[in-house]
Amino acid sequence: MKIAVVGAGPAGLYFSILVARRFPDWQIDVIEQNAPDSTFGFGVVLADSGLNRLQAADAATYEQLVAKMTFTTHQIITQKDTPVAIRRPNKGGGAIARIDLLSVLQKAATEAGVNIRYRHRVDSPDQLDLGNADVVVGADGVNSAVRAADEQGFGTTKSFLTNHFAWFGVNKAFPTAALVFREYQGGAFIAHYYPYTSGHSTFVAECDHATWLKLGMEQLGADARQALFEKVFAKELDGHPLVSNNSAWRQFPVIRNAASVSGKTVLLGDAETSAHFSIGSGTRIAMDDAIALAEALTADGDDQAVAAVQRLERFAKTRGPEKAKLIDASQKSYLWYENIGEWMKCYSPLEFVHAFMMRTGRVNEERLAKSYPELFSQIQTERDAKRRVAA
Repeated sequence: MKIAVVGAGPAGLYFSILVARRFPDWQIDVIEQNAPDSTFGFGVVLADSGLNRLQAADAATYEQLVAKMTFTTHQIITQKDTPVAIRRPNKGGGAIARIDLLSVLQKAATEAGVNIRYRHRVDSPDQLDLGNADVVVGADGVNSAVRAADEQGFGTTKSFLTNHFAWFGVNKAFPTAALVFREYQGGAFIAHYYPYTSGHSTFVAECDHATWLKLGMEQLGADARQALFEKVFAKELDGHPLVSNNSAWRQFPVIRNAASVSGKTVLLGDAETSAHFSIGSGTRIAMDDAIALAEALTADGDDQAVAAVQRLERFAKTRGPEKAKLIDASQKSYLWYENIGEWMKCYSPLEFVHAFMMRTGRVNEERLAKSYPELFSQIQTERDAKRRVAA
């Protein structure tokens, strides 16, 4: 089989590794517009549930990734300047520098015999000689050229959320992952940060649209916006400035497709569906896509009776329903964040954390009690105290 992959991000590379290791004689070409050492962003999260799937799919790559990760056992959520510590279930979460993630995957892909062509920009699949490919994989991100070339076939829809955000780094390793919700000059501000090396952290800055307008952020330059967030979260930053790396302010693009497969072309990760960062890492979901596609394409080996299109249909049927659950959770989460100014005003800190934990619908009271017993006990204690006062 001949496979052409557009995009050498985590999804495209990981898919290529899995297929090449199972069938070394298959031809896999990956086309990437950037240089191998180019990356935007800082650290990305790989939660323990996602890591378990990576371990099952390819233990060797899993071990290399884990060796470069920074793990935390708690998350702290601060609202009204009251921190609430949440012990994560199982092994806790971890993060890795995006450049380290790509380096591990690039090396593994090359060793597996994958041909990666860097510095080759793809504005449209038509400019590539993909006619002989049995499968074309669009793993080229939220601005996918592969998807754009066949939006009717995929059934693409696009919209934007109202909150504004930017990804920064900090040359400081925070002791644990944290979310800080802070009111400042009548505005609602959010900081989401986590360490990804012994000396570096990712810092996602966010505010709602009402705050953006109220504080005149539309008229501010990038440096002034950054300075504003450094002031709002001065306590947490402790004198460390935010570090920019293509840290453009954006409103989250909601990309949806009625189908992940059109003919012999298939979309992975953000090219197919943009997963909101508030539910964790889109990288994790993209790599899960890669696992499912690799399994669907290789399950029948070199059996010529099973066409590539049939294998892609299998991928759509197996991966689609499972991914839909995550995307539904993503939607519920970002809609909750769209009303963050209201939630910050009407809840006590523990009520706020409870609402946060329940926002996606994937956690009910029973699961909250089982997975987060310490937090659940605190919430119940506050509830009991309020009932006694009311009585």
